Amino acid sequence: MKGNILIIEDESKIARLLEMELTYEGYTVTCATTGREGLVKALTGEYDLILLDIMLPELSGLEVLRRLRETDKHTSVILLTARDATPDKVSGLDLGANDYMTKPFEIEKVFARIRSCFRNRNLYIESNSQKESTMLVLDELAIDPATRVVEREGIQIDLTPKEFELLLYLIQNRNQVLNREQIINGVWGHEFIGETNVVDVYIRYVRKKVDYPFKKQLIHTYRGVGYCIKENNK
Repeated sequence: MKGNILIIEDESKIARLLEMELTYEGYTVTCATTGREGLVKALTGEYDLILLDIMLPELSGLEVLRRLRETDKHTSVILLTARDATPDKVSGLDLGANDYMTKPFEIEKVFARIRSCFRNRNLYIESNSQKESTMLVLDELAIDPATRVVEREGIQIDLTPKEFELLLYLIQNRNQVLNREQIINGVWGHEFIGETNVVDVYIRYVRKKVDYPFKKQLIHTYRGVGYCIKENNK
């Protein structure tokens, strides 16, 4: 089997389509039709990825995501959103969603997003197995890839999964100016379907937590080129 996927979707036609297509592709699929049922299954089962609708009865998808991320920061979550739900997309990404799909969607694009999430997860697992006890340090910033703990000046910083992956990619390529395409490929995967300005959005999120509360700036912008993490004196 390719992996375990939980679908939390109250629209029966969409849920059935996703279940049939994903099962045919070799995934093990579990379904839930309400936010409360989905949250219980997400917290008590073992899933590699969750497809989570935002508009759900009993508990909204965003509330399910918020509660899930209190105890589980690693399971990949792809939000299913309405076409005009931009605020919900932003809120979902802030809460720790890995990606989102806008309804109506093409099933092949769903497969591509799922493969991208699985590939990033596998790369992370492989990286951890090779660097299980390796702490990455830049100036007073320290990142432990194995435990996903981030500290600066001894203060622990809470990052969403995608924020962590972005910061990890930057520090693994420290002192190098990375363009948006490189960052997209390194963090979201080659099959990412979306706008490259997602990089700018997430750089801003990470800066708010990692840079702005401290005196030294580590993440630098190179206008028209990209971004680089380095010490000020480099």
